[in-house]
Amino acid sequence: MVAAGAALADEVGLAGLTMGLLAERVGVRTPSLYKHVGGQEDLNRRIAVLALGEAADAVGAAVRGYAGRDALAAAARAFRAFVLEHPGRYAATIGVAPSGPDDPLAAAGQRLLDAFTAVLRGYEIEESDVDHALRMLRSLCHGFATLQSANGFQWSADIDESFEWLIAFADRGLRAR
Repeated sequence: MVAAGAALADEVGLAGLTMGLLAERVGVRTPSLYKHVGGQEDLNRRIAVLALGEAADAVGAAVRGYAGRDALAAAARAFRAFVLEHPGRYAATIGVAPSGPDDPLAAAGQRLLDAFTAVLRGYEIEESDVDHALRMLRSLCHGFATLQSANGFQWSADIDESFEWLIAFADRGLRAR
């Protein structure tokens, strides 16, 4: 049910995902969905867990065997590709907080952070600056990918060239730290 909801969110946007629309998609009556999920909020939360896990898998696989700028580029490209391929499910991850340490959302989010933290090992980042560096990377990658997903770059410069410029910029900043 969650996978079907995530796929539908990617098609119609998270804001357009409703229990009724999902029921129609999977060929059941809406009340039948409540055997699987507790409602719209629970569905969105489960989609967020799925999305964070998938993003963690994509970024983790992309950085394996790389270090420094190569790892940074691989992570950024994998994250961007995930957001562009799955805009609805990625949107479910924004603003949702774990209810506690045992929440599957916390574990999935930590896996994604761990993948980006592995990238930072290729730089001389002080332990006290790791959180700041992670926030910087998240802001750059999230901002670029969500703007691109929303067709926010409508001027003439090539989007891929701009993204490579962003990677080079982040690399220089991390090396200067």
